[in-house]
Amino acid sequence: MTRARLAALALLLVATAAGSWQARGWLEDSHRLTAEQAARQAIDAALVRESEIATSVEARLAELQASERIIDRGIIREIERPIYRRVCLEPDAIRLLNDAAAGRAPDPADPAGTLPGAAAAAD
Repeated sequence: MTRARLAALALLLVATAAGSWQARGWLEDSHRLTAEQAARQAIDAALVRESEIATSVEARLAELQASERIIDRGIIREIERPIYRRVCLEPDAIRLLNDAAAGRAPDPADPAGTLPGAAAAAD
């Protein structure tokens, strides 16, 4: 009978351990579910807030659309016609910038200009 009692006790101990393991899994799952639900609620609240902000911004932009076009035209006019003057750049750099602004590539066969100073005599 002691063997039967030991077997029953071992079976009871294994069943208790398995049940405890399962209950712990359920507890962890409920904590994960609670965290996921809280995160989903926070995301939904943020989406609602951002949607309201986007709606008000779109309404305000619809009112400002005409003045926005005027500002763009002014900026485009300034960018389309850059005029580079010699303030702190050499004439070659000014020539390259003006060619780039006009949309033409400088011809590499053209001489850039005379060399500064006297030419060295050949020996």
